[in-house]
Amino acid sequence: MESKESNCTDTINGPFVSQIERQQLPAPSVIVIGGGISGIAAARTLCDASCKVVLLESRNRLGGRVHTDYSFGFPVDMGASWLHGVCNENSLAPLIRGLGLSLYRTSGDNSILYDHDLESCALFDMDGRQVPQQLVIQVGDTCARILKETEKVRDEHSHDMSLLEAISIVLERNPEFRQEGLAHEVLQWYICRMEAWFAADADMISLKSWDQEHVLLGGHGLMVEGYYPVLNSLAKGLDICLNHRVTRIAQWCNGVIVSVEGGRSFVADAAIVTVPLGVLKANLIEFEPKLPEWKITAISDLGVGNENKIALCFDTVFWPNVELLGIVAPTSYACGYFLNLHKATGHPVLVYMAAGRFAYDIEKLSDEAAANFAMLQLKKMLPDSKEPIQYLVSRWGTDPDSLGSYSYDLVGKPIDLYEKLRTPVDNLFFAGEAVSMDHPASVHGAYSTGVAAAEDCRRWILKQCGNLDLIQLVSRGEKTEAEIPLRISRI
Repeated sequence: MESKESNCTDTINGPFVSQIERQQLPAPSVIVIGGGISGIAAARTLCDASCKVVLLESRNRLGGRVHTDYSFGFPVDMGASWLHGVCNENSLAPLIRGLGLSLYRTSGDNSILYDHDLESCALFDMDGRQVPQQLVIQVGDTCARILKETEKVRDEHSHDMSLLEAISIVLERNPEFRQEGLAHEVLQWYICRMEAWFAADADMISLKSWDQEHVLLGGHGLMVEGYYPVLNSLAKGLDICLNHRVTRIAQWCNGVIVSVEGGRSFVADAAIVTVPLGVLKANLIEFEPKLPEWKITAISDLGVGNENKIALCFDTVFWPNVELLGIVAPTSYACGYFLNLHKATGHPVLVYMAAGRFAYDIEKLSDEAAANFAMLQLKKMLPDSKEPIQYLVSRWGTDPDSLGSYSYDLVGKPIDLYEKLRTPVDNLFFAGEAVSMDHPASVHGAYSTGVAAAEDCRRWILKQCGNLDLIQLVSRGEKTEAEIPLRISRI
């Protein structure tokens, strides 16, 4: 990661504000808290606009929940891995084009539930028998009709309910939608995939909001080289302090004082808070004065889901050349699936995906036990499976720097939570996937909020100084679509 070592010119020691003599800076000064994609985007935008900015990150690396691991000798994204909406309207498209990065499109539609097309999916039952593809397609169509019928349930009820409760009502009203035997297990697999989209169980997902997300066209694309090149490009030349865990943010005399573990503090005109929603919900950062009640309530009322990956690296490829290998079961909890990275990247890796309560249960296991569990699932489908030579296990739910994967709407909560999370509190600005009103739980949504928060922050500072004529953020100068197209494959 190319970044200059912080000289900490805005660092103070000791708790006494009276001892601070603030230097008059020729440019607005901002502290960005959190080094995920939104924090890096905010710092990049401010730096390019000639602001004095320092980024504080608690981990020993950048990226946050975007984490490309190279332990296998090649990139594997253990956090976010898709670009949702492979199109030029995606805010990350110019940067991806300019870097010449490749995308492997796993879906050609704009579905908000499935990021793969059915023709590249092989399902098996618990005895290792492959489910006929015609049955998979048939049940998929029925599942779509069931979900469509939940709209009627929503319209009929003034109160919110869980998506699972609405599905139960639909099945009670429409006996023809009910599935038996193997078909029922396939339907549970579709529910499992839906739960993975939200990183939460269906009984926790709001009927009122589940299908209201604005999804860009173009389908879903895996980042073949991983997301690290994007982070690395954005972070070049920034003043970054790793291993700086923020414990307190104090608003003081038209400025902010940000304290980190170990007693150091940083002073600036304003701050942009980009830490994950899970960290905010756990009250791991003290705000002085306390955040207003409407902000605290918004943080409390928005859900944070959990999704984990178990990446298995093999010395040979022995599985079918499909994008997903899935196992069906009587309940969605018992269903599972593997992402076949070999088809997308050429590397012999299968990634087992676990979401919701099941993701938390995975985190109770050691890495070795988690890998063994994934292998048991694989051998149910492919009895002659080889043993992995390496494995990786994510733990986003219990990681103290994330405490979850991404946000979702809880049952019975207001619909304006994302907007309230985004709204500044004087000179405190907020960014991250959980404040994206149009594209929450996505990398491009988080990126866009970082850019927007930086623009709002600089505008606020200059307005306070009476220098509105200086408001002009500098473009990074990405090449246009005509010069460099998106590199998209479907092997």
